[in-house]
Amino acid sequence: GGAAKETAEPENSLELELIWLRNGVERQPEKFTFSPQPTLEDIRRLQAEFTDERDWNQFHKPRNLLLAMVGEVGEVSELFQWRGEVAEGLPDWTESEREQLAHELSDVMIYLVELAEKCHVDLPQAVLRKFALNRQKYPASKVHGSAKKYTEYTD
Repeated sequence: GGAAKETAEPENSLELELIWLRNGVERQPEKFTFSPQPTLEDIRRLQAEFTDERDWNQFHKPRNLLLAMVGEVGEVSELFQWRGEVAEGLPDWTESEREQLAHELSDVMIYLVELAEKCHVDLPQAVLRKFALNRQKYPASKVHGSAKKYTEYTD
């Protein structure tokens, strides 16, 4: 069989990150899925430790985090600029381009999670509440196959 999974409790976040990397299973599922780890809370904690170790909290205020995140979204958009429509899975992209996209999307997510933390928004719970609202706004029976805005639907 395969390599045994590590079971000892990690000493710190870096050790935890290394365990996740070592235990990562390369998979090519029929439908793309994310890895179960790290969790959003793990990411929040890792970023908080990273920021604390560098004494950057003095700079990481909500407005600055938002502007930094928008800048990173711009970097993501530059990777797509002038390409026309891009196929799911990015089959025409080089490995280097995919890796660059992964870095930029990670930057966006890190800033988003830290912004949510600084604003005291429990992001996983907020996402669940937003899904519930969207189900009410966009009932599948009414909107199936349509891209109209919810205000355009009639009862």
